[in-house]
Amino acid sequence: MKPGSGTLDIDISGEKAEAYEGTYQCTAHNEHGTAVSNAIVIRQSRSPLWSKERNEAIAVQMGVSLVLQCRPPAGLPPPIIFWMDNNFQRLPLDKRVSQALNGDLYFSNVLPEDTRSDYICYARFPHTQTIQQKQPISVTVLNMETMNETVAALYNVTDFYSDSPEGERRPGFMMPLGATSTKMVLRGETLELECVADGLPTPEISWEKVGGELPSSRLSFYNFRKTLKVSDVNEGDGGDYRCTATNNLGTASHIIKVTVKAAPFWVSAPRNLILAPNETGILTCRVNGEPKPAISWFVNGVSLENAPEDHSRKVDHDTVILSNVQTGSSAVYQCNASNEFGYLMANAFVNVLAEAPRVLTPPNRVYQVITNNRALLHCASFGSPIPTITWFKDSQTSVKNDDPYVIHENGTLDIHVAQPKNSGKYTCIATNNLGIKENHVYLEVKEPTRILRQPEYKVVQRGMSAVFECKVKHDPSLIPTMTWLKDGGELPDGRFEVNVDSLTIKDVTDEDEGTYTCIMNTTLDQDSASAMLTIVEATPPPAIVYDKPDPATDLELTDQTERSVQLTWIPGDEHNSPTQKFLIQFEDLLHQPGVWINLTEVAGTSTTAQLNLSPYVYYSFRVLAMNHIGYSRPSQPSSQYRTNPAAPNENPSDVQCAGTKPGNLVISWTPLTGFQANGPSLEYNVQWRQKDMDEGWSSKTVSNVSQFVVSGTPIYVPYEAKVYALNDYGSGPDPEVVNGYSGEDLPLSAPESVQIMVHNSTLAEVHWEPVSLLSVQGKLQGYKVYYQRERGVQDTEDTEQQEQDLTFSWNRSEGRLPGLQPYSLYNITIRVLNNKGEGPPSPSKTFKTPEGVPGRPSFLNAIKPDLDSLTLEWGPPLNNNGRLTGYTLKYQLVNNTNELGPVKVMTFLANETTITLGNLNSSMLYKFYLSAHTIKGSGPIITEEAFTVMDTTRTQPTLETGKGPTEPPHPTSPITQSPHPPLHKVPPVGPAFGKVNTSMLEDGAVISWDYFGHHKNVYVEYIIENSKAEWEKELVNGSHWHMIKGLKPGTSYKVRVVARDPADPTVHSTDEVLVAVPAVPSRQVDIATQGWFIGLMCAIALLILVLLIVCFIKRNKGGKYPVKEKEDAHQDPEIQPMKEDDGTFGEYSDTEDHKPLKGSRTPSNGTVRRDESDDSLVDYGEGGDGQFNEDGSFIGQYSGKKEKDTHEGNESSEAPSPVNAMNSFV
Repeated sequence: MKPGSGTLDIDISGEKAEAYEGTYQCTAHNEHGTAVSNAIVIRQSRSPLWSKERNEAIAVQMGVSLVLQCRPPAGLPPPIIFWMDNNFQRLPLDKRVSQALNGDLYFSNVLPEDTRSDYICYARFPHTQTIQQKQPISVTVLNMETMNETVAALYNVTDFYSDSPEGERRPGFMMPLGATSTKMVLRGETLELECVADGLPTPEISWEKVGGELPSSRLSFYNFRKTLKVSDVNEGDGGDYRCTATNNLGTASHIIKVTVKAAPFWVSAPRNLILAPNETGILTCRVNGEPKPAISWFVNGVSLENAPEDHSRKVDHDTVILSNVQTGSSAVYQCNASNEFGYLMANAFVNVLAEAPRVLTPPNRVYQVITNNRALLHCASFGSPIPTITWFKDSQTSVKNDDPYVIHENGTLDIHVAQPKNSGKYTCIATNNLGIKENHVYLEVKEPTRILRQPEYKVVQRGMSAVFECKVKHDPSLIPTMTWLKDGGELPDGRFEVNVDSLTIKDVTDEDEGTYTCIMNTTLDQDSASAMLTIVEATPPPAIVYDKPDPATDLELTDQTERSVQLTWIPGDEHNSPTQKFLIQFEDLLHQPGVWINLTEVAGTSTTAQLNLSPYVYYSFRVLAMNHIGYSRPSQPSSQYRTNPAAPNENPSDVQCAGTKPGNLVISWTPLTGFQANGPSLEYNVQWRQKDMDEGWSSKTVSNVSQFVVSGTPIYVPYEAKVYALNDYGSGPDPEVVNGYSGEDLPLSAPESVQIMVHNSTLAEVHWEPVSLLSVQGKLQGYKVYYQRERGVQDTEDTEQQEQDLTFSWNRSEGRLPGLQPYSLYNITIRVLNNKGEGPPSPSKTFKTPEGVPGRPSFLNAIKPDLDSLTLEWGPPLNNNGRLTGYTLKYQLVNNTNELGPVKVMTFLANETTITLGNLNSSMLYKFYLSAHTIKGSGPIITEEAFTVMDTTRTQPTLETGKGPTEPPHPTSPITQSPHPPLHKVPPVGPAFGKVNTSMLEDGAVISWDYFGHHKNVYVEYIIENSKAEWEKELVNGSHWHMIKGLKPGTSYKVRVVARDPADPTVHSTDEVLVAVPAVPSRQVDIATQGWFIGLMCAIALLILVLLIVCFIKRNKGGKYPVKEKEDAHQDPEIQPMKEDDGTFGEYSDTEDHKPLKGSRTPSNGTVRRDESDDSLVDYGEGGDGQFNEDGSFIGQYSGKKEKDTHEGNESSEAPSPVNAMNSFV
């Protein structure tokens, strides 16, 4: 035991450490009691050896899981486990191979590279600095496809893992086992959960808390996310944790149920007590834990059950109450709280003492602070009972615990923002029932040290002198010290001269460049300023430079009163431009800190300003100077000046009162700002009363709101309201009274005596009797007239349309209803309208409108066009608006220059809807106008345009080579819809397109169609027949016909009409129509009918016939021609002579074997049909069709039978064959 310290020093160098193992506890005792320390347990650190064991070699099938157990010896503290090989290299770990918390090595699936004989587990014991080694483990990974019984016999193995297949498999858990497991952790410790899964491919591990969130701030993952750690565990971390293993074959999960227990921990430890005689003291020992700790009390180290009985002591579980204590009953109480996980113990010293007050702070102490800084005046005291501290200023004024003073529990007087007026003598008095003691201290609030003129940036020529000014203002009672620094260090020796308020550098050199700082220090504060010096070569004097003024300096507040203060300042450098004015701004540090507000302006020659102030504002001022260049930078803020609070001098603005619902009145206003409040605790006194009633004002005081709701008011009655502003110092002036109404309700009655006057077929006038204002229950806004068409007069069923309404002002009792539909039945009701809504409807009235002119016919189509006639059909109007009496048709011719011919007029009965017009001109455009009429007159017209059919004698038929003439399609006239289609045309249900007609004009093909759809985008698309190119597309919106120009003569086209709509994905299309463009324009002279051309063709044909006969005769005589040589070379048996009856050519054959040609068909009678054997020399030509030279000689050579060219005629790139050439002349 060290003398006088209580420290026990144990030297174990001479004995075994085991001899000192055990539990130690220290007690301290004197005449006032005994204190006891916590128990201290001493145990020796141990590193036991590994138990001897023989590890058998392990053979395992590739792909299965494997666990290599470590099982280290138990040590104190537990060892650190790691796996290495014989070369002391750590085994690589990854998500497939990992080490568990218990040290075992887990393989989720084994691979051939896992085969090795030196898996060695090491245990390191940190306190003894020793490492123990387990015997090596040998692992062999086998491939089952290549392993057989012989191979298995070569491996002398006792442990062979082959339960799982070598292929892929779903995840499973190697640890922990089963579907669920449990884990207990103590509060404040670290929770460690781990899941190791097997599977192939290697599973990924994820964690979640069932029914909660993982604590991300205290959460961490280790061991490739197989281990989850939560630090500083609390009770909320208990619950179910799910770990999930996933690979591409599936998932597996395991639930770990975590229970959080807790060793005892303090909620409130017992505190020392100093009690005076006859006082009562309470010791509390508040602890918590899981399970709930048991609390035991001791006094002077002895259990209260065994301690001497004390009637003044009462124990209530975790509380000891000491009543009416007496001198000599001082003691030390111990609280012991324990559960199965630990214990807590604390000493509480109870000192029963009768002591008069003593002030521990030295007397006459002087406290010095700088203005606007915090001042703390101490009054440390001692006594029993504990003394009460009171403060006085200048021995007269009692200091209250209120702004700007705060008295702390320990007696210290705190002045947050000290001002010069707070300077003076302060007396603290400590009092208890045994006496009184006072102490005097002094507070001196000093002016701050300020640099009035800062050093300025200097550019000095080499060899000249540089002068930095640093004029400072400080409190006269403080001794200042001026220090100059260069680049943060001391000034060099030599050419530097330091004066009271300046620094002079003589004969400057380049080494003098830098930053110079002047620092003014006092015992309480300091101020500093810096400027740079730049050395340049000697140059001519610079031109005069004009710039903004420098900021004002040395702002000072004088002549301070309740509502005004005088501000003085020193102007800055004007930079060659006189100052025009000074702008003074203020900052309200209490209500709007950081916001500077313009207060006033003074002339540029002034350096003072008298400022009018508002109550309850913490002012800070600054000055800006302005010359013709602009404003200077703001000056440094002045010292803070606080004005005293006062009653508000204004009330809230924009006061309004109005009801928002039946039975209430909402009084609202714009609140005052903090600056306008003039004092603390701003409130509003709201007053209201019913207008024109002999009643007093009702009132309610509210705060921090901008409206007040009065409930239970009558419906829509006038009210008066006013709002006062209040604070702790009084209320504002009398406010202005505002008027308003309480909340409205729905009207109670409907207008009566409703009458309707019908002026014409589309206009009616309604009259009503106004309602009484009392039944409106609000402000009458007007009358709302609802009217609805039920049906037409001739209709047998109701065809109700959407109800319409018109609103008329409150002073109206009649109104007109325009836009009615003629010859219809209407019903009408009227409702009263106020701000709340509409009242009940008036009784329904019915009226009828007279007949009017009909609407336009629903459609007009031109069909069945012919050379000199057209058929028109139309539909009746959608709205007859009366009894239909008939139709009027007008039409006229439109010539090629768009000039109109004379108008012809026809009339029809109401039941006629079609007419065929004759004696029309062919290939001409006609325009038609149709209108329906009733007894009231004709309605609007519908128009249509249509062509008559072109004269077929002007159209040349299309000729396709090799196929003979092609019949032209049935010529029709293109039909075009009017540019303004019927407004009410309803598309019929069915296909969007009807019949498509085509015809040929001089400059192209004309396509016309019937169209019943509504789509906006209609196109004519065309493509050359048998072509794989994209369809050509031309937009034809608003028309039912279109002319395609630029088509190739002699070419066939496929044409279709397509309708598309961006809003409708459905595409409507007509069937494809084949259009053949003539090879020769219809007005050209046909060359085939000219005499000279016919004669030339006959001569050529005769010459060809003569040549063919000559060739035939020579071949019959056995002469060899090129075709004969070809025959000798090929020895083709399938040849035949020319048939005289069909004009085809064969080859000479000695055997006269009339075999059919290759590819031909022979009838049963042995003859060859003409239509199946008209192979010409073209079919046997070398490389294509036979050809003639210019002299008419045939140059084709006989060869094997060749496939016919499927592309004959004008589209072939070869010259035409003789036979085809002759066919083309037929």
